[in-house]
Amino acid sequence: MKLRLTMVLALAAAMIGSASAETNLNGAGATFPNPIYQKWFSEYHNAHKDVQINYQSIGSGGGIAQLTSGTVDFGASDGPMTDEQLSKVPVKVLHIPTVLGGVVPTYNVTGVNSDLKFTGDVLADIYLGNIKKWNDPRLAKANPGVKFPDEDIVVVHRSEGSGTTYIFTDYLSKVSPAWKDKVGKGTSVNWPAGLGGKGNEGVSGMVKQTEGSIGYVELIYAISNQMAYGSVQNAAGSFVKASLDSVTAAAASVKDMPDDFRVSITNAPGKEAYPISSFTWLLVPAEWADADKEKAFVDFLTFMVDKGQTMTAALQYAPLPKNVAAKVKARIKEIKVKPKQSAKK
Repeated sequence: MKLRLTMVLALAAAMIGSASAETNLNGAGATFPNPIYQKWFSEYHNAHKDVQINYQSIGSGGGIAQLTSGTVDFGASDGPMTDEQLSKVPVKVLHIPTVLGGVVPTYNVTGVNSDLKFTGDVLADIYLGNIKKWNDPRLAKANPGVKFPDEDIVVVHRSEGSGTTYIFTDYLSKVSPAWKDKVGKGTSVNWPAGLGGKGNEGVSGMVKQTEGSIGYVELIYAISNQMAYGSVQNAAGSFVKASLDSVTAAAASVKDMPDDFRVSITNAPGKEAYPISSFTWLLVPAEWADADKEKAFVDFLTFMVDKGQTMTAALQYAPLPKNVAAKVKARIKEIKVKPKQSAKK
């Protein structure tokens, strides 16, 4: 009896020790890369049972806010943090590029089943509220042979701070002087028209359910929801549909990646480049107070930039260019444990 009790107590102690040894990391931010992040976190946990990475897909604005307030270990954003935002974080923040993706115009137009073509100025004027009907002559000009209905355009945009919004408005600001002057770029903007949906999921759902609607979502959300999405005219004048190849072509336009990785590749040059493409970033403290968390997250980042890049294509993300991946590996080595301050005498 005593032997059995001893064994039970030993097993319980082992279980408690095992549970207490688990390292939990918490992050929040962009919905744009959420599918690939969930895949990576799951695969990493399967290989490292003692590490659990929890991620809330709440939008880039929310991720930046939570990182700034110190309520998460790391953030995520599709729009790089501004110098002003970085100055408000009590620790140095590193931008770690993870993958590339494309933001696509998705639509639900009565009687129209073909792929539509959009010029940048038309997209801008739709979102400015200047183009109100699907049978507007400017839409018809870019889509000869398409029979558009005399139907109001229902504009759908993100309701919260969003990196997807940053990418979309960054593009519109480059192709439309009117958009740049009246609205500009940002994770949150004052929308001149439209309805708000929360997250890429919310915008996808609203467009799918609303006849006459148009929205912008990350490519994987359009594909997974079996939604129509259009090609967009790029800087070379070509109409290009978002794909792994066309997003990769946009990334190739970056000849010299900035040291801090904060770069825009919207409206990139090149005949094959998809114009609403972007890197997305993890926002990672350069110094960590918790040595176990620092060790686990550095190891995860190494996994992400190596094995993780082989998982991107299945979810319609483009992997990091090799030259960028090499720079990311070097940057990861800069993440350290915060030195302990010596006690005052």
